[in-house]
Amino acid sequence: MPFSVDHLAELNLLGQFPSTSTQEGLKVHSHSAAPETVKAAENLHAKGLITQKDGGYLTPLGAEAVELTQKLQSILSSP
Repeated sequence: MPFSVDHLAELNLLGQFPSTSTQEGLKVHSHSAAPETVKAAENLHAKGLITQKDGGYLTPLGAEAVELTQKLQSILSSP
């Protein structure tokens, strides 16, 4: 099953969250961010992965998703 455009945007946004600190988050500014990024943030919030619909901090589930996203990216990037 291929990744949808929405899923790819969500994965790309998850990849931008700092994975080394729970005290750092992201803010997605609806007036300047790409529409797909704004929608990705809203989707991740609805799924319980981030604390706010415009970014915020990772939830425990979100931190796990970031870890898995990084692993997948590493696997796909290896020769």
